[in-house]
Amino acid sequence: MPIHKAMLAALSLLSYPDLDAEKIYLVERRLQKLTARRARKPWLYRIWEHTVSSGEYQVPMRIFAPKQPKRGCVLLFFHGGGWVTGSIDSYDGICGDMAAQTGCTVASVDYRLAPEHPFPAAVEDCYAAAREVFLHSGLLDIPPEQVVLIGDSAGGNLAAAVSLLARDRGEFLPRRQILIYPAVGNDHSENSPYPSVRENGTGYLLTSKRVQEYFALYGAGEADRENPYLAPLAATSLKAQPDTLLVTAEFCPLRDEGEAYGEKLRQAGNHVEIHRIPDALHGYFSLPVWFKQVKQTYAIINSFLEEKYER
Repeated sequence: MPIHKAMLAALSLLSYPDLDAEKIYLVERRLQKLTARRARKPWLYRIWEHTVSSGEYQVPMRIFAPKQPKRGCVLLFFHGGGWVTGSIDSYDGICGDMAAQTGCTVASVDYRLAPEHPFPAAVEDCYAAAREVFLHSGLLDIPPEQVVLIGDSAGGNLAAAVSLLARDRGEFLPRRQILIYPAVGNDHSENSPYPSVRENGTGYLLTSKRVQEYFALYGAGEADRENPYLAPLAATSLKAQPDTLLVTAEFCPLRDEGEAYGEKLRQAGNHVEIHRIPDALHGYFSLPVWFKQVKQTYAIINSFLEEKYER
């Protein structure tokens, strides 16, 4: 299926040239700060700031609450960016759109970035944010069963990792998670067992080379690649995981590992929905909501939230 030219052009503006990530990640962060889409619409929702303790670090959170909520749930959002770039500022517009499109309160987490703070700093920050939201229902005036973890790309990885960590630590357990083209594997080389790494690894904006560079910056060592909190597909058990909505993009190098993770969750006895968005590339969820692929994704998300919310 050919990629729509407008889709490709728009995503090109959101993507980076295939340069060495280790050499340019600071430049990428500065550019994101300069171009952050702070398209706030105060007549649709109100925004406030909060912080959560993760060890000695205070994790910033930005909360978007619709003035006329459609659903009594909270989307706890972890942003993408390869664990190296991205922030609550650069995802400000996306989270505002998410609140408006779903009618849910969205709580965006500004976890620490690698390589200054390598694995597991980001996981611990996201877990700390989730722990506060789940165990202190007065924070957002919502019961824990109505909190949904959600993330895109590296954020999808973090959502999956938090769900595993929550199960293993036993302090709380999310009931639902939404993973949007998540990075859940640990091999993005030519030897990867997932064909999309090779089929979509060049020429589609996000390259397999870039994914490998992000992993190298995020992971503290080679042994970390087998840690399920870094690569959830490496988990020996995926029992007792949340109901999961997993969305992949047709022309994304992470497509097959994401779908494999969904199948592995299903085989472990979890409820899973897997949707592949046609004619879509990695990063498409950052586009304006009038794009066909974004509209389709929100329709899928809303259906998932409504179905589970009514149970």
